[in-house]
Amino acid sequence: MTPRQRILAILKGEKPDQLPWAGDLDYWANSLIKRGMKPEGFILSDDYIKWHRELGVGFYLQGYFPYEQVIDNCEIIEWTDGHRKYKEIKTEYGSVRECWEYIPASFSEGPVEHFLKTEADLPILKHIYENTHFEADYDFAIKRKKQVGDQGVVLCYLPKSPFMHLLALEAGVMAVTMMALMHEEEFQELLDVMKKAFDQAARIALDSPAEVLMIPENLSSEMVGPAFFEKYMRGYQEEWVSKIREAGKYSFIHIDGTLRGLLKEEASVGFSVLEALTPHPVGDLKTEELIDYMGESKSIIWGGIPGVYFTPNTSEEEFERHVKHVIKIMVKEPRYVLGVADQVPPDGMESRVRRVAELVDEFGKYE
Repeated sequence: MTPRQRILAILKGEKPDQLPWAGDLDYWANSLIKRGMKPEGFILSDDYIKWHRELGVGFYLQGYFPYEQVIDNCEIIEWTDGHRKYKEIKTEYGSVRECWEYIPASFSEGPVEHFLKTEADLPILKHIYENTHFEADYDFAIKRKKQVGDQGVVLCYLPKSPFMHLLALEAGVMAVTMMALMHEEEFQELLDVMKKAFDQAARIALDSPAEVLMIPENLSSEMVGPAFFEKYMRGYQEEWVSKIREAGKYSFIHIDGTLRGLLKEEASVGFSVLEALTPHPVGDLKTEELIDYMGESKSIIWGGIPGVYFTPNTSEEEFERHVKHVIKIMVKEPRYVLGVADQVPPDGMESRVRRVAELVDEFGKYE
């Protein structure tokens, strides 16, 4: 069977000829481009899929957001200063500003200033989202579908839940917690306005050429516990998981942090796939414990190999032991996809990526 056939068999509840293996190589590939080891445009090209094929890795990421955000009745100013990238949005109620800083050593960027800082920013962000709409942009999904072929599946993203969008991107955990506890009514009003806008984007994603659809929550249970999840996130997730199922497609959630405090709750939502699950010793649950936290859920468990295992920071002996151990558990029943949890990092070793495919070929037959 091809990587695509194996993935689809698992998604359909069938048993493929062996355990599927699929990995997210985007972070690694981006670092290779920046180091001059891969050409500009590599990730968008046919060669990117060919690279997966040569390494023996099934493809499913990177997907993309198949829509563009348009903000009306606001002035948007963007500029850069060294490694820092700024964006300011001016409205009749005032302005908000964010800053993301690129870190060359890690080939990544992160927010150092958020839009939402205090309660004074709540009406400004509410106005921004009241004046936000989304427009479909399916060109890359159509291109990717032609490129991927038998190497995997085509994935697109819905928006995060409004709560998680603020926490991860536009406010941070401190501000979100303070707004939720100290300014609950105004905070809820902002979330309601955001959801109305995000529902439009989610519908566009649902109608895209993608075969699988992800809510990219990037969730970790030390950031969002059961109380905030039940109050602010479950409803959005359940609504769109249901609509994805009705459309005949498969739903993914990206939950790549600590698991013990929230896996039971997420497993009960009804996602087709819980993706990027990171087990012990990097995560807080052993691979063999994951199934115990799933309850009555039939969701597929996708992940298993922490990114650090592809680097020199983990010994060859430990890499071999861990991968064999995870494979041994995953071949007990066809509800797993072996994956990177969550990405091969910039110092990843090509030999180890290739070795996973060899180990799956050798030990990945079902019991």
